[in-house]
Amino acid sequence: MSDSVMPAVDVTDLSFSYGDNTVVSMERCRLDRGRSMAVIGPSGCGKTTFLHLLAGLIRPATGAIRILGQDLTQLRGAALDRFRGRNIGLVFQRFHLLPALNVRENVLLAQRLGGGRIDAARVATLLEQLDLGGLEQHKPSMLSQGQAQRVAITRALVHGPQLIMADEPTSALDDRHAEQALALLQASAQTVGAALLVVTHDQRVRGCLDGEFEMQVPA
Repeated sequence: MSDSVMPAVDVTDLSFSYGDNTVVSMERCRLDRGRSMAVIGPSGCGKTTFLHLLAGLIRPATGAIRILGQDLTQLRGAALDRFRGRNIGLVFQRFHLLPALNVRENVLLAQRLGGGRIDAARVATLLEQLDLGGLEQHKPSMLSQGQAQRVAITRALVHGPQLIMADEPTSALDDRHAEQALALLQASAQTVGAALLVVTHDQRVRGCLDGEFEMQVPA
């Protein structure tokens, strides 16, 4: 199978546990390149843990996780960091903006970690599209929760990743900004033929993506 037809996400026989507590258990999940999917399910079904598994931030107990054709379980340390930095854009539920850096520096950091060229014009354009123009020099402590969430979305998109994954990216946003953020996530993915996976409880998001994957609380 050529790289162009390899799915963006292909998970088989996946499980993850904290001690004796099984948090994630699934037989198969697939997301093709250029497609979008909402991951839904009840509280406690492991949606955020699943996203962290797909990003290689934690390792599964069993199963294979292929991202863009690469089995993440075969990567370690710096090789895993490089793959993630170049190919995956992440929007965390808690944002993880670096407090010592201003908005512009937080976003530029993603370009540097991705190993690509620094494109300040793209940073400025994305910030404007999410109504963040004029806040480039602000530190995270000076931002509202909604503004910080939009900075986190900008950071995830700035290096043109092939897989964009977002954990509740609209949870802190009003209707207008939620619509803007979701539209930018979708447009950015479509521009480069990337896949978009959104973990969400937000009914405003459901129905806007190509499909849904429902997780269950492990028995």
